[in-house]
Amino acid sequence: MDDALLDVLVEHHNKGDHAQNGWKPHVYTHAMRNVKVKCNKDITEDNISGRMRTLDHHYEVVSKIISQSGFGWDWTNNRLSMDSDDVWAKYVEANKACKEIKSYKTNIIKN
Repeated sequence: MDDALLDVLVEHHNKGDHAQNGWKPHVYTHAMRNVKVKCNKDITEDNISGRMRTLDHHYEVVSKIISQSGFGWDWTNNRLSMDSDDVWAKYVEANKACKEIKSYKTNIIKN
């Protein structure tokens, strides 16, 4: 579902259909239609906004990790890269409050 949603949002972002306070109304309509066609799921504008908040959070977490010494981005596999497992272990130990942090080690992150 994320792929269907992001396809539309990237397309409309590139067209300039993103205002400072959010997406223009026709973008939501196009995104809802695309998700319905590709995934056979009905979503609402609230669903899109909620998913965007989640994706923004993931972006912030990954950006923070990448900015640390020993981390990078593997563009071929769309995932974090790290110099060693020890680098990862130290980062997780220092950031215990972030519960989802461990999933970022192996997850593929699209777009």
